[in-house]
Amino acid sequence: MTRLRPDLRLDDRDIAILATLSREGRITKTDLAARVNLSPTPCWERMKRLEKAGLIRGYRAEISLADLGPHVQVFVTVELESHRAESFQIFERTIERMDQIVGCWAIGGGYDYLMQIVAIDVTTFQAMMDGLLESRAGVRRYFSYIVTKPVKEVPPALALLEAKDG
Repeated sequence: MTRLRPDLRLDDRDIAILATLSREGRITKTDLAARVNLSPTPCWERMKRLEKAGLIRGYRAEISLADLGPHVQVFVTVELESHRAESFQIFERTIERMDQIVGCWAIGGGYDYLMQIVAIDVTTFQAMMDGLLESRAGVRRYFSYIVTKPVKEVPPALALLEAKDG
């Protein structure tokens, strides 16, 4: 048994279900059950339990942005002017409303946040950042890193998260 959260116990089949769904969200229930060595009904019940526990938050398509058209993907580190709780809340509320920001993580170390941004081009990206700087979001400074090519993009290896009992 694995305990990732104190209130939730997962066994190897639960981890296998999560790992399979993270790679193949459209797999049929029958194929999923066969992959994790369960009959369909118990597999479905486990899947529903994992959804109810909040471990499965949704099912999505992986879209090829390059095939849709020109775009730029940028990672941005952000340092805020103030480190009061209210400052973090204001920043987070501000960026929540910005569709170009597709990911944002509070981080430890020299910066406060790491953002992932997708824009049509560098000019559009810069206009968005200029707007963020002019807003009351409290950005002191930022550094941008333009993605030149994707090297690796995969779901996390869930087996690595298993806690060893004992």
